[in-house]
Amino acid sequence: MSGHSKWATTKRKKAVIDSKRGKIFTKLIKEITISAREGGGDSAGNPRLRLAIDNAKAANMPADNIERAVKKATGELEGQIYSELTYEGYAPAGIAIIVDVATDNKNRTVAEVRHIFSKHGGSMGESGSVAWMFNKKGVITLPTQGKTEDEIMEIILDAGADDMQTEEDYFEVQTSLENFENVRKALLDKKLTVENASLQWVAKNTISIKGEDAEKVIRLVETLEDNDDVQNVFTNADFLD
Repeated sequence: MSGHSKWATTKRKKAVIDSKRGKIFTKLIKEITISAREGGGDSAGNPRLRLAIDNAKAANMPADNIERAVKKATGELEGQIYSELTYEGYAPAGIAIIVDVATDNKNRTVAEVRHIFSKHGGSMGESGSVAWMFNKKGVITLPTQGKTEDEIMEIILDAGADDMQTEEDYFEVQTSLENFENVRKALLDKKLTVENASLQWVAKNTISIKGEDAEKVIRLVETLEDNDDVQNVFTNADFLD
């Protein structure tokens, strides 16, 4: 079992609010579009697209929106072409940050991301400057649904999961990239609702921060996340109460 920062719970609640505002739909549509363009529009033969569609459904995205995004990606409808990029940098207090983006204008996005870092007391770094502090892992979030920690652990360990963090009303499961789909499928086969499943940059070691430093980092992270081109932001910060 791992410890867990309060920020993880805060971000989860924020994602629920964003989904109600429709804001998260933009990020999900981009992921569907990129997945379908790269691997084809048939989700049965495209695991990344299948995952993107499942996450969209979990966020209550209308089926018409999903279908339209796939058609734009496959050329049946006119649509934008997005490029995936990853930026690295530092926030105040030496906190490492990784930013995944999906953009139709690389020059605009890098300028905006650099400006956000600078405005909030951080700095962008070269490729590889902080990525070595993280591992790419599968992360699956699911509500407790009346299940105990032991019941979920039995399911996920048999499927090859690495770890699980338990909060008041949800579980967060971590897996290797190789076992990610096996664990996700094992949970779905047990008729459990998966709130979100994605590949994420998980810090090998976290740095505890609080007070003014924590506030500065949170402002930087939230401003990055509010940028239309930013898909995800990851840090090695452990935000204390």
